[in-house]
Amino acid sequence: METLTRTKDPVTGTAVILTNGLLSRADAKTAHGLIRGTERFNILGVIDHKHAGEDAGTVLDGIRRDIPVYAGMEEFISHNGARPDFAVIGVALSGGRLDEAWQAFTLEILRQGVSIVSGMHMLLGDIPEFARAAVETGAEIIDVRRHKPYDQLHFWSGQIYGMKIPRIAVLGTDCALGKRTTSRLMVEACEQAGIYAEMIYTGQTGWLQGNPYGFILDTTINDFVSGEIEAAIVRCETEATPDLIIVEGQSALRNPLGPCGSEIIVSGNVKGVVLQHTPFREFIDGTGGLGCRLPGVEEEIRLIEMYGSRVIAVTLNGTGGSRDQMAAYAKRLEETARIPVIQPLAQGAEGMVKLMPVIREFIKEHHRLPDTTPRG
Repeated sequence: METLTRTKDPVTGTAVILTNGLLSRADAKTAHGLIRGTERFNILGVIDHKHAGEDAGTVLDGIRRDIPVYAGMEEFISHNGARPDFAVIGVALSGGRLDEAWQAFTLEILRQGVSIVSGMHMLLGDIPEFARAAVETGAEIIDVRRHKPYDQLHFWSGQIYGMKIPRIAVLGTDCALGKRTTSRLMVEACEQAGIYAEMIYTGQTGWLQGNPYGFILDTTINDFVSGEIEAAIVRCETEATPDLIIVEGQSALRNPLGPCGSEIIVSGNVKGVVLQHTPFREFIDGTGGLGCRLPGVEEEIRLIEMYGSRVIAVTLNGTGGSRDQMAAYAKRLEETARIPVIQPLAQGAEGMVKLMPVIREFIKEHHRLPDTTPRG
């Protein structure tokens, strides 16, 4: 069966990822996504003094990816003989702000003539010292989370009801569970199975990875979130005409720090959900001191059904549990929920293959079975 090729933005240039000692921590989830794959940049290395000399993939999950870690930009230039085109800030820090140490670290790299790509809410291009350094060196500051002017935003129109391509959202019971990673793995697995799928990104890392369709939800004026969801789906269907559209979720339906997901289901008229869950996390991320317990996966399945959608599979993040505990939990949940339960990172391609029959059935039910005609 011939593999279908999804739409990809072209490579922008060479890049290093800045993690500054945080590479192995959850705060570096942007870096983790880029290490696992990006079509927008040619990643040449990671700058992280704590893991210098190691392979970034090995640090991340034990899989060597030939992305070396350097102690600093000077070491990178000495080893490679040239500066990279870009340095991408690879962390998502609380509040979207770089502290003084991070600002000094980033500013020094900018002063070396390397363009900075930042996904922080703190807009580096608006800081006078950064702006002066960019002018003096000719480097760029790309603030991925810079707000779009309101007159470039879309208000929800109802056009979504005329769209024909089936849509599946990857939602979670909490934030920082790997929803984007699961979305990307699903797209890749669909390609291998002869199903042409496109992903709608809703966060900064999805853009950094080169996905052409989507928007950054948490920097969008609230009145326009529903319209931007709709507009991204409409544009994807109109331009790419895939067999399936996969929408990346953000946060969680009942996360008090950012309840999110209902807009995707309702405004995107999404009828299928893959639900990401972590069974070994007791409290919603960042709320342990407040006692906000993580919802049970069975409760969340029922809540999603009340929104008019259906959970077709559960994907699991096993952080905090042993392999045996995870296998036992997955087996019990699969028996009670009667839907596939997989561990995307632990099971890899084998787990994704398990999703393909339910995805094919979903496509058949909501539109048509995909053909396998090669697409140019």
